[in-house]
Amino acid sequence: MISHKSDLALAQLIQGLETWSTEAHWTPRRIFTRYMPLKNADRVAPLMHSGNADLPMTSVVKENGVAYEVDFAAGYSHGLFLDQRANRTYLRTLKPKRLLNCFAYTCSFSVIGAIAGAETMSVDLSRKSLDRGKHNFELNQLPEAKHRFVADDTLDLLPKLGHRGERFDVIILDPPTFSRGNNGRLWQVEQHLEDVILAALDAAAPKCAILLSTNCTKLTPAILEQRARACTKVRRKTADYHRTRTLLDVPAGHGSSTVWMMVR
Repeated sequence: MISHKSDLALAQLIQGLETWSTEAHWTPRRIFTRYMPLKNADRVAPLMHSGNADLPMTSVVKENGVAYEVDFAAGYSHGLFLDQRANRTYLRTLKPKRLLNCFAYTCSFSVIGAIAGAETMSVDLSRKSLDRGKHNFELNQLPEAKHRFVADDTLDLLPKLGHRGERFDVIILDPPTFSRGNNGRLWQVEQHLEDVILAALDAAAPKCAILLSTNCTKLTPAILEQRARACTKVRRKTADYHRTRTLLDVPAGHGSSTVWMMVR
């Protein structure tokens, strides 16, 4: 999958891939391209650049031995964000017991939590995305017995979880930059990030690890940490902060901004 913002960038990326493939003696079966517009309304599904058009549009890929299905016909998002793989690796080392995956999409973090032995709750507005998440569980032969898939607005559900005493030792917060939730409520991560952090702190067990992640380019890891510190002050808690390793194939300024908030 080659994501691009201009025809010139696309041409350069394709040329770079061809050069690398030749040097590595490797040939991709298929290449898809995806235009990255400034406005969500201009988004389009990926296009096949080369390869066998008769192959299924779904494929199963593996990351560190974990299977995920990607679907190039599903629209703008094919099902697995590669820029989060360092965070998925780190999550595995935490060995969570109860994991809450907010804005879960296709539940890749929940899969890792389940493999590590945790009970999981995956929350997303899209039931279709959660169904894809369930399929990822099936691909890894994970029974659903200890895992909940909740089609709901995280902004509504997360405060309720805290109020009714549910506690988690890992919470994943990777909200969209912009969306409309229940009752047409407008969500903008720049304005409302603190709301979900505060609600997450109320549902955090002692020594909880909270992943803060966003695609909003205005929210750098430093700003995420600054806002998280303000929230811990409001809740009279303290936390340490951890950033996973930089990925060599994700250039600076691209991919998600992330920071782990390690609540004491």
